[in-house]
Amino acid sequence: MNNRRQIPVERTALYYGGMGIVGIGLMMFLSVFVFAIAESNSHSFNPPNPAVPFTGMLLIVVGRVLMSIGSRGLAGTGIVLDPEQARRDVEPWSRMGGGMLQDALEEVEVSRHLKQLQDNATAIVKVRCRSCQSLNDEHAKFCNQCGGAI
Repeated sequence: MNNRRQIPVERTALYYGGMGIVGIGLMMFLSVFVFAIAESNSHSFNPPNPAVPFTGMLLIVVGRVLMSIGSRGLAGTGIVLDPEQARRDVEPWSRMGGGMLQDALEEVEVSRHLKQLQDNATAIVKVRCRSCQSLNDEHAKFCNQCGGAI
């Protein structure tokens, strides 16, 4: 398989690392609500540390940025302004989009019918008569309109 079609290992690791950071941030953010519900049954309410949900939100944002860079590359996300590098960075996704379009077209009845017609088509050559200008079959010796020799 073409090496260009594969996403580099570094970008894959960055994507999954970002996904892990998003997971940790989400757990930190939601833990405040879980502890608040658990504390609501007790008589003494201790408010949770407000830095925990904000840190969780920050980790979610940082993780999403890392996931975006991992999936599309630095130039593909627009961090580095290099159109040629961006084209190389998003090439696997562009190829996937074209493959998905081809799969969708194969499901359409008209597309299948046109493909069958194209596969079954044979070249038809016609020869024009010199005297009456009508079209005749390629192997005809005489014109089918005027009867003149071709």
